[in-house]
Amino acid sequence: MTEKLQTLRDSAAMRWTALLLLALAMFCSYVFMDILSPIKDLMQDTRGWDSESFGRMQGAEVFLNVYVFFLIFAGIILDKMGVRFTAVLSGAVMLVGGLIKFYAVSDAFVGTGLERWFTDNLNWNGNLPVIGTILPFAEGMPASAKLAACGFMIFGCGVEMAGITVSRGIVKWFKGRETALAMGSEMALARLGVATCMIFSPYFAKIGGEVHVENAVKFGVVLLCIALIMFITYFFMDRKLDAQTGEAEEKDDPFKISDLGKIFSSLGFWLVALLCVLYYSAIFPFQKYAVNMLQCNLDLTPADPNTFWGGSTVTWVQYILMLVVAAGSFSSNFIKNNKGLKFGLMGIAVVALIIYCYMGYMRGTAETIFAVFPLLAVAITPILGNYVDHKGKAASMLMLGSILLVVCHLTFAFILPGVSASSAVGGVVVAYVTILVLGASFSLVPAALWPSVPKLVDEKIIGSAYAAIFWIQNIGLGLFPALIGIVLNKTNDEGVAAHELDYTWALVMLAALGIASLLISVYLKAVDKKKGYGLEEPNIKPAE
Repeated sequence: MTEKLQTLRDSAAMRWTALLLLALAMFCSYVFMDILSPIKDLMQDTRGWDSESFGRMQGAEVFLNVYVFFLIFAGIILDKMGVRFTAVLSGAVMLVGGLIKFYAVSDAFVGTGLERWFTDNLNWNGNLPVIGTILPFAEGMPASAKLAACGFMIFGCGVEMAGITVSRGIVKWFKGRETALAMGSEMALARLGVATCMIFSPYFAKIGGEVHVENAVKFGVVLLCIALIMFITYFFMDRKLDAQTGEAEEKDDPFKISDLGKIFSSLGFWLVALLCVLYYSAIFPFQKYAVNMLQCNLDLTPADPNTFWGGSTVTWVQYILMLVVAAGSFSSNFIKNNKGLKFGLMGIAVVALIIYCYMGYMRGTAETIFAVFPLLAVAITPILGNYVDHKGKAASMLMLGSILLVVCHLTFAFILPGVSASSAVGGVVVAYVTILVLGASFSLVPAALWPSVPKLVDEKIIGSAYAAIFWIQNIGLGLFPALIGIVLNKTNDEGVAAHELDYTWALVMLAALGIASLLISVYLKAVDKKKGYGLEEPNIKPAE
């Protein structure tokens, strides 16, 4: 009997290698996405970016995706041209945008004719109702913030295109297998980029004892080059898979506008999309302000630069500990038959996490405290993904994630300031626990929501469906960074120092988004039960 020829997709090692390439590319893009977030105070001190200017620049990331409909076009390109072409294209677009942003914040931009042009132009009225909030430029914004916003718009086109491409690529390589586990694992690794950014952005901005914010962005640009290399490598791997299976990257059926009609006519799709925009709007915009929020609410005393705790060595030690936490907790989920090894890895991860947290407290820096954000997510995402694959309950997980989201933001708003005022150590402990729980909440979405999309739409328009959800999500991601900045400016006295802002009302606004997402998730579960979308059913069906 002739043995059946296996494809790359049939090999666990090969499909997980493909996933690793995609995840590493997204890891690099996540670092760049928040590269200025932990140095918001430095941007105010060195470039004159107040909270509103900072928020508008951060919100510019999604402006072209939403209001020029680029993300919809990206979905069409993905469905028409296939995963590998779109992956390489997205990597190139991210790099171009990153280079523009780097130039905008560099000293080379200061005093140029381009700086004068941006100073004199794009002074749009930021006081316009609603419309003024979504604009990436406003009167009074520094020229560097305006040009950085232009670069961030281009980067945003690339990173969101990459996001839908990676989701489609995972479906292609893992359909009928560990889809939720693969998506959750990809996001777990990618979100380590958040921790990497929080640790190294301030490190590079202050390297040498002087503040040079462009060094942080330069670090991000180098990683974008690596992301492009990862996508190019995936290109050749994916092409070999298609050569084995006889599948074609280009679709035989051309995209039609009526395909979008099929997507938008689905109630389940709209509930998932609304849940997505509400939930992510309470997470990603918050990340951009989280370090500054901790600086304002914790009683921190930065360590003396001449000591170990204030030197550069401790940065690398903490990062190594973070990798130990991530690797130990993540890999322990895959140990099935050796309980000693499984619990040993978990124990190492816990000890490393405790040491990391202690070092963060001794350093007295908010960015190293917030860097724990994705670590619990890394530990539990494989568990959640595996559970959804074999047991289901995706809609129920979304409800739980929304509840945790609300609790965390209200804790930041009302409990953290009071505890920190009475005990510096207590404030740091509350901050660590809340940040870890918020990260765990964040892990519920990729494990439960994204694998549910193929259950709601036809296979041939999955790319367009992901693009439509990302487009709707991006409306919130563009709106709320600016809204947070506006709320901060309105609820604080003019000229208040960057480390003395009151974040209460901004956090209440984010908690309200969590409440709305909870209501949507409850309704989604009811609709799923009535219409039979199968969101509560496992992704892997038992063999008949």
